[in-house]
Amino acid sequence: MTITAQNRPRIGWIGAGRMGFQLAARLLEAGHDVAVYNRGRAKAEPLAERGATIADRPADLADRDIVFTMVTASAALEAVTTGPGGVLTSSDAAPGVLIDCSTVSTQVSGLIRNEAAKRGTDFLAATVSGNPKVITAGKLTVTVSGSPEVFGQVEPLLALLGRGVTYVGEGEVARLVKIAHNVFLGVVTQSLAEITLLAEKGGVSRAAFLEFLNDSVMGSTFTRYKSPALVNLDFTPTFTMALLRKDFGLGLSAARELEVPMPLAAATAQLIAGAIGAGHAEEDFASLILEQARNSGITLEAQNVAVDDGLSPQTRSADRHHRATRRP
Repeated sequence: MTITAQNRPRIGWIGAGRMGFQLAARLLEAGHDVAVYNRGRAKAEPLAERGATIADRPADLADRDIVFTMVTASAALEAVTTGPGGVLTSSDAAPGVLIDCSTVSTQVSGLIRNEAAKRGTDFLAATVSGNPKVITAGKLTVTVSGSPEVFGQVEPLLALLGRGVTYVGEGEVARLVKIAHNVFLGVVTQSLAEITLLAEKGGVSRAAFLEFLNDSVMGSTFTRYKSPALVNLDFTPTFTMALLRKDFGLGLSAARELEVPMPLAAATAQLIAGAIGAGHAEEDFASLILEQARNSGITLEAQNVAVDDGLSPQTRSADRHHRATRRP
């Protein structure tokens, strides 16, 4: 299969949550024929206004050339693929390629790969790094494992999802790459909370400290993106604490299997569990700063200043610099 403007595959998309919705929308914007299924139909219906067909069951997408899945956990992936009414259970058809973008265990991914092969369906693990705003900014990245030949065929389609697609090998290795990435995400966020509050307790505003950090060699796309949440205490979820805990569980399990000591990750996993126990399960994982503040004897207040997240089309100004670095 060669994907060209004249030879576009019929696409199925399973999972229209925060990430899945935006990714399916990008394929629609590129002019592809996309049919969408979501367990709660209401979340998928706005995609119909963009040209999507809404399916009632995953099995209704079995005749599509390529089917993407983007669900929350291993059990959900099994349900929409091999469970009752799953996309691999139709007796009439099976997709040519199944591409899973979820973060799930390597064991479940392997099981789905084997079941897909029985139906003559090629399977790619194509995990993604980003969130809805990152997708909108065109900065999502994708890591893929599976058959290199199949990857070569569908790479133009994957490239529509963001700015970078990296093939990392055969089998389930893309799962390990994504799990390692998300463990790093949590460890960095906890460290960022610690040093920001160290500076604040010493008399430096969070906005001033993070502006300095982001302009230094230690700054990154991620630290800049999370700065508004840390400064203004807006924890509207892009990735919840509960999902981060799930990924730490996967990461520490892989570490035990591969006999790789991960003391920093293990300590961070305990802090994540503590934050969830304190009631932050469904908040963005940047709320780790709240538990760090409590443990540091600090009561945080939103600073209510404009902070550049590095994704918004805004220009830094002298006025913003002044408001971020000077106290009244």
